[in-house]
Amino acid sequence: MFWEELETLCRRERLHCKELGVSRTNINDYEVEFLCDYKKNKEEEFYLVKWRGFPESDNSWEPKRNLKCPKLMKQFHLDLDKELRRHNRRCTPKKLDKEVSSFLTQKAKLRQTLQRWESHLNQTRNHPGRIFVINEVDFEGPPKHFTYINNYKVGQGIVLDEMAVGCECKNCLEEPVNGCCPGASLHRMAYNDRGQVRIRAGQPIYECNSQCSCGPNCPNRVVQKGIQFDLCIFKTENGRGWGVRTLQHIKKNTFVMEYVGEIITTDEAERRGHVYDRQGSTYLFDLDYVEDVYTVDAAHQGNISHFVNHSVLFESLRSSSAPDTLLTPFLPQCNPNLQVFNVFIDNIDERLPRIALFSTRAIRAGEELTFDYKMQIDPVDTESTKMDSSFSLAGLPTSPKKRIRVECRCGSDSCRKYLF
Repeated sequence: MFWEELETLCRRERLHCKELGVSRTNINDYEVEFLCDYKKNKEEEFYLVKWRGFPESDNSWEPKRNLKCPKLMKQFHLDLDKELRRHNRRCTPKKLDKEVSSFLTQKAKLRQTLQRWESHLNQTRNHPGRIFVINEVDFEGPPKHFTYINNYKVGQGIVLDEMAVGCECKNCLEEPVNGCCPGASLHRMAYNDRGQVRIRAGQPIYECNSQCSCGPNCPNRVVQKGIQFDLCIFKTENGRGWGVRTLQHIKKNTFVMEYVGEIITTDEAERRGHVYDRQGSTYLFDLDYVEDVYTVDAAHQGNISHFVNHSVLFESLRSSSAPDTLLTPFLPQCNPNLQVFNVFIDNIDERLPRIALFSTRAIRAGEELTFDYKMQIDPVDTESTKMDSSFSLAGLPTSPKKRIRVECRCGSDSCRKYLF
């Protein structure tokens, strides 16, 4: 039973419930939940109102002058105008067709469902960047059987070894002691003083950890601070499902997000992979930095990276925070704007790196975020940095995981036609 049904039941039985916000003082209050229909006569306009906390059988026609819900009214007319244009109708009729009013009701219900999911995601996240959700394409709601998590969930029989030793630096960037944490593993510092990655793709990142002497503002603590940008999960218009766009400008070489999910063995990944192949999608990402032993599965447990696509199609983008604001459209490309890096923080097991996604170039607000399922690594680093995901292994004679070829829909002239 959904919370709206519980609230309706409480009001009907005149029961007070603190969790549902039903109290002695507001049990008889009438609040507009959404608008379902519209009509007008010579003198006045009327709206069919769904009242919050009451069943749809209690919906009633109310004159516009009695309603104090300007935001809901504006959204109703935005949806109405869009639907009328779809039917090549320019003027608002005096009475809406049943098909149109049904569309508006479904749209309002979907928007509420997505708003509740958006609220849940923001209550669950542990990072500063906010999450927005929007679907202006169809009536698909939140994904079923998906749980938002902030960190790896370790599968059965897998143990994460915590970092035993930390650095003793007072200034890790300018005065590193014995090379700081990267130096202890014979690597160089990965970031500049602005927190931007400065090493070549394929080289590992060693951040300061919980045992280090440096404080939380150390410039060698970047990935561990989490997502810093407001991002929007949105429904794509060309059959690619959900996607993610940034609502803020992102500079080149900046950390954007981690690829998070359940850590499983490669044997279990092989078993699940066959199931996902039959479903036409997969979220398996091999942790093959030194050897192919573990895999991250983000199919049912993951963070916002679960919704990041490979390809980008030319389309007009609108801001989630301001849906009526048109953002600059972007050209199609088989050239993703995020790059994968292996990161080590509190775990010293090189078979279990954290997967961080950094921007490969400046990314404008409103642009979709994409990363390459078939990462291309500098040949010089091939021996020491195996960063291909399981997607890259598809179709190769020596591949331990054979994958069904999935078509890329980015529309670019340089498109390689398949994601993996």
